[in-house]
Amino acid sequence: MKILVLNCGSSSIKYKLFDMDRKEVIAQGGIEKIGLKDSFLKFTLPSGEKKVLEKDIPEHTVGVEFILNTLTSPEYGAIKSLDEINAVGHRMVHGGEKFSESVRLTPEVLAAFTACNDLAPLHNPANLKGVNAISAILPNVPQIGVFDTAFHQTMPKHAYLYAVPYELYEKYGVRRYGFHGTSHRYVSQRVCEFLGVEPEGKKIITCHIGNGGSITAIKDGKCVDTSMGLTPLEGLMMGTRSGDIDAGAVSFIMEKEGLDANGISNLLNKKSGVLGIFGESSDMRDLENAVAAGNPKAVLAEEMYFYRIKKYIGAYAAALGGVDIVVFTGGVGENQASARWGACEGLEFMGIKLDAEKNKVRGEEMVISTEDSQVKVVVIPTDEELMIASDTMDILKK
Repeated sequence: MKILVLNCGSSSIKYKLFDMDRKEVIAQGGIEKIGLKDSFLKFTLPSGEKKVLEKDIPEHTVGVEFILNTLTSPEYGAIKSLDEINAVGHRMVHGGEKFSESVRLTPEVLAAFTACNDLAPLHNPANLKGVNAISAILPNVPQIGVFDTAFHQTMPKHAYLYAVPYELYEKYGVRRYGFHGTSHRYVSQRVCEFLGVEPEGKKIITCHIGNGGSITAIKDGKCVDTSMGLTPLEGLMMGTRSGDIDAGAVSFIMEKEGLDANGISNLLNKKSGVLGIFGESSDMRDLENAVAAGNPKAVLAEEMYFYRIKKYIGAYAAALGGVDIVVFTGGVGENQASARWGACEGLEFMGIKLDAEKNKVRGEEMVISTEDSQVKVVVIPTDEELMIASDTMDILKK
């Protein structure tokens, strides 16, 4: 069975084509700068060679068509015909309270998803463009939606509600939803497989740390709390997002700087976080180099960044009543030893002890805690696309 996984952003389309009989990626790549003059497709050939093809891509249907043509082209193709694609799985960002699991995309499902657009105005419409493009080009191929928010729908009400007038939840759905759910679900399942244990009875904290970051508390395989909220802005300090901030500080800044709702949203989402404190870049590699060079703002930004992760690990250990496993994933979590060390340093009282040598691992599955550590600390590279492909296959088999 061959399944195409699409992740459509406002100006980009990422894709992977899986042969699910062998659980292998047979083609992958992405289109960037949709709607701009210098748009292009960057992809990896089955041989591992990387290619870039420039093309004017004004909108998503043209982009999806270009991807499909490339997949079947004599020169670059991984398949001979589009008939080999059995289904398409889509990353869908915000399903609100309507979706607690992956579903086949029907007109009714898409109408319910569209009703969530207010909650993710940048992401949901872009996801829909990918669905509509496939419907236009491959109308008979089944499509499955896998929602970023679905895994977090098991949170109890006392964890997901904000302490604001209850009618705001009833009228507008103002509550905490959480994101990165597909990643948190994948790594929490995979770490149990890797360690040879069952999810039942286990208390797991998963740390998806990248340019965007979130932490999730998982008990018996189900999410009980997560750090992101109504939007991906809440929680950790991120590349360009502020994370947790006093709402009073938000109104104070708006008044002093003369900002409207769009202005403050732009400041908190795109100009804050690591970029806001460091001032030069939002990339953790640039930050790490500047720390090594002794840049005081870089040192401060790194301390703040690690501290937030540590604080959430401690908070979620309290929420879970203890912790058995801590997982690091995401671009930073998988690759940056200093981030993992900084996040766990000082948590020895909780039974967390890292092995400095094992912690040097990059992008590989590895237990990085010491033999006598009461809590297993593990690096598990995430694979959201494989999770989407697996869900798609499971739904088709049902």
